[in-house]
Order: sequence, then C-alpha cells, then structure tokens
Amino acid sequence: MRLAIFDLDNTLLAGDSDHAWGEFLCEQGIVDAAEYSRANDYFYEEYKKGTLDIHEFLSFALRPLTMLPNDELHRLHTQFMADKVEPMILSKSLSLLQKHKAQGDFLLIITATNSFVTSPIAKRLGVDAILATDPEQHDGIYTGKVAGTPCFQEGKVIRLKRWLEETGYSLEDSHFYSDSRNDLPLLEIVDHPVVVDADETLLQIAQERHWPSISLR
Repeated sequence: MRLAIFDLDNTLLAGDSDHAWGEFLCEQGIVDAAEYSRANDYFYEEYKKGTLDIHEFLSFALRPLTMLPNDELHRLHTQFMADKVEPMILSKSLSLLQKHKAQGDFLLIITATNSFVTSPIAKRLGVDAILATDPEQHDGIYTGKVAGTPCFQEGKVIRLKRWLEETGYSLEDSHFYSDSRNDLPLLEIVDHPVVVDADETLLQIAQERHWPSISLR
C-alpha cells in the first residue's frame, strides 16, 4: 500500500490550527489575551520565515494544557473544532484525500502542531493515521513539556522513519503534500513531492526542481 502523506496547516487546512488555537484561548479568556496574542503572532511569523526555535515555541504553546483539567480542555476543543477548524476545511482537500483513498493509498498526516490540537482534526478529515508533536503527560496530566522528538523540519523525517520501521510501510511511490519551506527535508525523501499553495521560498525551490505545484484554495 502506497503512502499519501500530508502536511496539515495551510495545506489541507486554509489556515494554521496551532495559531488558531492560540487565538481561541485568547477569545475564551483562558490566557492573557494581549500578551499571549503578541507571542502567538511572533512565533507564527518565525515559523513562516523558517527560523522558529521549536523548543522555545513548544514551551509557550504547551503551557495552556497544564492550566485546565482534561475534561475542560476537551470541551474547549470541541468548541474550537466548530468555531475555528470547520471554516478552514477545504472541499478540494477532502476531494484529494478521497482520491488517494479510492486508489488504495494509506493516508497519513504529519504535522508540527501538537497532537492535542490535531488528532481530532485528523479524525474529522478521515485519514488513517497522524504523526504530530506529542505533549508529555504524567498519569494523564499534561506537563507542559514535549515528549520525544518534535515533529518539525528534520524531526518530521526522524518521526516518519521510526513510524515506517514500526509499521512496515515504505516510501516507495510515496506522495507528500506541503505548503512550507520547513518541510523541505521530508519533501526531498519521497518519490512524489507536491507543493500546495506554497510559501515563496518553497515555490521557488519547486520550480527549480520541477516539482508539481497545486492549489487547494
């Protein structure tokens, strides 16, 4: 079975779920809106420039998970899905996923955004599996730290290769769809890299390497 691998934010979604979760926390009064919003925007710009310090960002982004009990976190996430995620779901993305599913491919999302935010999104999109940055938990309680390798830049390759070893899948005839220069390490190891509504840097690289470029917007 071939792998069809997808980045999530600004690829399958018309927006960034990580940044949107931060905005949602501000709107709900969970965090100090002015301070948190400034930091949220700063890290998002660093990500888009390809200069994000992932550990600094995760120290910021995972902290709110420690502030509320799990049942309240999940209640908030259900509202987040309705308010923020549903409007970002693209009909062309759903069609692309269905196309690969109809071809018998295994659908895998691989995203830097943490699994608390993204696992329900992956379920909503109907993919077979997701690799995401994992928040650390002790006895089911979030610690605010990251568990294992963050699923970001070269970390996506590390996490994917580990997953391949565990599952027996291979990258033979594999596809990977992404919008971001941050995903260049993974785009370079699949057989069929495809850039999707790509940032300026990635689009230039794709043109130089004759990679397909598509839009799902």
